[in-house]
Amino acid sequence: MGFDKGGLSISVIGCGYWGKNLVRDFHGLGALGAVSDPDPQTAKNMAEQYGVKALSIDEIMADDSIDGIVIAAPAEVHADLAIKGFEAGKHVYVEEPISLSISDAEKMIAASDKAGRILMVGHLLQYHPVFLKLKQLVADGELGKLRYVYSRRLSLGKLRTEENVLWSFAPHDIPMILALAGEEPDHVHGFAGNFLQDQISDFASIQMSFPNGLKAHIDTSWLNAFKEQRLVVVGDKAMAEFWDSSPDWNEKLRLYRHKTGITDGVPFVEKSEAELIEVEPGNPLVNECEHFLRFMANNETPFTDGREALAVLKVLHAGDTARNA
Repeated sequence: MGFDKGGLSISVIGCGYWGKNLVRDFHGLGALGAVSDPDPQTAKNMAEQYGVKALSIDEIMADDSIDGIVIAAPAEVHADLAIKGFEAGKHVYVEEPISLSISDAEKMIAASDKAGRILMVGHLLQYHPVFLKLKQLVADGELGKLRYVYSRRLSLGKLRTEENVLWSFAPHDIPMILALAGEEPDHVHGFAGNFLQDQISDFASIQMSFPNGLKAHIDTSWLNAFKEQRLVVVGDKAMAEFWDSSPDWNEKLRLYRHKTGITDGVPFVEKSEAELIEVEPGNPLVNECEHFLRFMANNETPFTDGREALAVLKVLHAGDTARNA
């Protein structure tokens, strides 16, 4: 990525389902200095596998050789760990969602500002090469003025008991939509269904309206007949599709130069064939980890910083029908 990591060292806190991937990729980038996990055996195994130290939280905070911490722990402890990190002079990367409460997110942002250290939130798909290309197409005016955006994140499982499908799936899509919109929505409405467990939504939808006129919606479900991960962007000049669940990398981004309008009071549609947009293959998580190191090295503000994550969290709260019941 054209930057000097300068011997930066990070510690991953939480080596479970997702944390182990972060451990692997930061090690691959030559920046892993230590790991930590509530289960001592898990921490020991990871430390031995990657040739680093297994430390407690307090040891990490006191270790001046560790420049940043990567938090892959449950969301309810994000704020506490992040604030401790900032008070210890560390940069902080925290997995999504930034926190469960808006007040905790605001405290994290304030602590980051006070310490003069970076707060980055792991909104993975904002670092996906295909989405980055899609965002560039929009910025270059290839789609014209955006009219509406919709996403579908559907599958059969993985069923959860501690969070509903909205909080499990939508944090992947809300950041992409807000990034394309370039502003926060002024209206959010949620709709959901609880079928297997009380107060745990298995299907959830969010509708959003933006001050600039853009409309958007997100459908999430873990009780769907098939897997679908798709983002569609409709402009007045062209339309684009980010088909993330496609097994073929070359088919993940399509551009449709359909024409629509009204002539003499009569609506018309002129269809065009899909154009496959070439995107250089890349690993989104490695890309995200590289960005954190670059932001640290250059003291840059991440485009998935605390304020961006707070905007995402506000949409989640506003669209969660169970929370608002």
